[in-house]
Order: sequence, then structure tokens, then C-alpha cells
Amino acid sequence: MRTDALEIDRFYRSRRGQAAREMTLRRLKALWGEAKDLDMLGYGFAAPYLAPWSETARRAVAYMPASQGAVPWPDRDHGKTALGDEARLPFPDALFDRVILVHALEEAEELRRLLREIWRVLAPEGRIAVVAAHRAGMWARADSTPFGHGRPFSKTQLTRLLTDALFEPTAWSRALYTPPWRFTCGERTADGFEAVGEKLFPAFGGLILAEAVKHVGAVRPGGTPARVRVRGLEGARPRGLSPQRTDASKRDASSTDRTETP
Repeated sequence: MRTDALEIDRFYRSRRGQAAREMTLRRLKALWGEAKDLDMLGYGFAAPYLAPWSETARRAVAYMPASQGAVPWPDRDHGKTALGDEARLPFPDALFDRVILVHALEEAEELRRLLREIWRVLAPEGRIAVVAAHRAGMWARADSTPFGHGRPFSKTQLTRLLTDALFEPTAWSRALYTPPWRFTCGERTADGFEAVGEKLFPAFGGLILAEAVKHVGAVRPGGTPARVRVRGLEGARPRGLSPQRTDASKRDASSTDRTETP
């Protein structure tokens, strides 16, 4: 049984939830930019993470599994929320260019079936971003937050899940180095923990983030995705799950600012 949507919503209205959202969005924004004129889907409880693209994307939909429940997004008068079966999405094939999965995999009953359904509704060369509780992080042990429920993941486990579902992982990062305590999740304190954690303890972030791409033409008969050269869909913007920087700093650090590859 999934964590109730109202409980997750209360978490994101709290100081800890705001810190989790902010630290994660820094990386997602650096990865996908404005996603202008793209169709986006948020699966699980991803509405807090879709907000930056609600004005620039051509379509933004928050899909919530029935076993979790749903809350209106962005508000009751302008609903962009859909509620339905966990692994049977009411969308046609290849509809979305981007999919964000948050609070999605940890409590899923059928992981592989869910990811194959995400693959179905994703356009060719479309990309997904997975945000999940990190097995080695402190937040996976804090059952007072939604990240402390269900199964946490390691990079190896997520890599296996994604490749089995015919996705190719292309970028990795971690976020939320601040401990899951209310007094450490203030804006300045959380920023300090984030800066120190990224430099000194990069393997122990509370969340693990993965980007993966759907390569239709790179699927071998046995079901194993072939390695191909990935071309960024946004053109000039460099890809990478790292916080946004100025254009000058991006050029100076282009060789070191990319995230690790699997």
C-alpha cells in the first residue's frame, strides 16, 4: 500500500519537504532547462517538481496511482491531475517527451511492469528522470518522511531496473545531504550541508537521481539496449544532473561538471 497522497502533500508543505524539493529541482532544472514546448508527465507524487515547467511546457500532467490517492494540482480551478491504475496509464503511445518519477518506484507493486508502461507512453528519444530514496542515505531511514517508506535504491539496482525496461541511463547524481531533521532543513542550513556534502561525501546523498533515454532503434532482439551515442535534445545546453551555474562557469567547468556515467 502506498503512502497516502495527503500525507505526502503535508510533507511538502513542511520545512523538510521544501528543502527536499529545492535541492532536487536544482539538478532537474540544470538537466532539462525550460523544456519549452515539450509534453511532460509527473508520475507518483511529482506535482511539486513539475511546477517550474507548468508555464513553459506544452503539456504538464501529474499522474497519481489510485492506491496513493491524489491532490489537485496546480489548484482546484485548474486541475492537471489524473488518477488511475498504477501500471496502466490512460495515455496513448509515445505521447510524452519527458517523464519525472518521484515517490513512484519505492512502493510500486510491479516495478518492471510500471517502467515498461512508462516506456510505452514516452516518445522515441524521450527522457525520464527518476528521483528515489538512496539506500546509503539518511533519508531512507527517516520513516517520518515519504522517503523512509518502501524500498530505497542503489545506483546498481536502478541501473538494472532501467536497462531491463529498455532505457539507457545517461546521467546520475545525488541530492539532499542535509540530515532529515527539521532544524537542519532551513534554507541557509540546508544549502550549507548540500555544498559540503557534494564535495566531501558525494556518495551519501539522501536521494539518488537518474536520467535515462528511450532508444527505440537501439533495442536488440534479446531485449538488451545497445550503447549508442546520446545527442542532447535541447541542443546547446550541456546535460548533467548538477545545480545550475552561470554560463561562464559552465564553460570553465564543462569537463568536470558532468555527472558520473554508469
